[in-house]
Amino acid sequence: MVHSINMIGPKAIIHLDSLIHNYQLIKEKVQNKRVMAVVKANAYGHGAVPVAKALESVGVDWFGVFTPEEGIALRQGGVSGNILVFCRFNRQFLPKAMEWNLTLNITSEDDLMDLKEFHTATGSSPAVHVKIDTGMTRLGLPVEAVSSFFKLLKETPNVQCEGIYSHFATADEGDPEYAKHQLEQFEEVLKIAEQIGLTFEHVHLSNSGSVLNLPESFFTLVRVGLLLYGAFPSDEVPKDLPIEPVMEFTAPVVNLRKVNAGTLVSYGGVWSAPHDTVIGVVQVGFADGFPRSWYEEGCISLKGERYKIAGRVCMDQFTVDFFNANVKAGDEVLLFGKNKTDSILIEEISESIGSTPYVLFTAIGGRTKHIFKGL
Repeated sequence: MVHSINMIGPKAIIHLDSLIHNYQLIKEKVQNKRVMAVVKANAYGHGAVPVAKALESVGVDWFGVFTPEEGIALRQGGVSGNILVFCRFNRQFLPKAMEWNLTLNITSEDDLMDLKEFHTATGSSPAVHVKIDTGMTRLGLPVEAVSSFFKLLKETPNVQCEGIYSHFATADEGDPEYAKHQLEQFEEVLKIAEQIGLTFEHVHLSNSGSVLNLPESFFTLVRVGLLLYGAFPSDEVPKDLPIEPVMEFTAPVVNLRKVNAGTLVSYGGVWSAPHDTVIGVVQVGFADGFPRSWYEEGCISLKGERYKIAGRVCMDQFTVDFFNANVKAGDEVLLFGKNKTDSILIEEISESIGSTPYVLFTAIGGRTKHIFKGL
């Protein structure tokens, strides 16, 4: 017999009280330094505007985004705090940065000249932070170029350079050697700035990994993303901070079918029923961010019990072996996160498939309904 039901697809239930709990733990951990909440990529799939507004309600006044468009979306959603745009500076950003009060990231003397020209033409320019490349070898002013840059900045008083920062490459790894090297490089850059007569209101280097294992990297501001959302950046960092998962990712069982032992299930026929059982169809797939590669070891939780994924995850749905389960069409299963009866940590999945929580969170697709609870 086949039992089926039409249900909506996956849901991301965002527990804002857990978000605030995590923020308060982090705030204490960083010795009450100011925290920049990193809300780029839709707050790592959690919903940038509701997340930012919840954090703003408890005192967070800095937010990190990647693009000006992400910053504008926060402003349009009612976020009033400072917003730093991480992406590479482009002079085309300047009018929008002024209109929406966005702080830009600069990394070269050419950027300074663009700001100077904009100020000459308009009488104003947006605030900026200068990013230093201390070893990530991505965006940033090379350390060997800082002296020349700082001298030019000193001679360009109309540029509002309020902050300076860099980014760790290995702070979430067990060996702190390279992260400490980057910290030393950054401290040397700050000394050069001081010698030239420059000071910065906002100085930041620390990220989620270094919050946990490198307290000497806390300056005036600490950037935190993944920890806020209740996940650890790697298995090599201390996990003594009792953070809570913020996202509860669920999907409905939409079909149940009894099958005989030996029945092949899903693409490729790589899974066959080891015994007579009930196969359930869960309405979520890799197009929604559920990882295709987790089918071999993957499981879901229903009413506090774990059940194995049966066969390959498809684009829009996957199948589960509900052997001896108390299940009916319409039941919601837990994919990852925490509910009243169980928890499946996103780290459990990411470690199993050789990925990271960053990848899994940001893969949450547009068909997923976000529901915000708490506060």
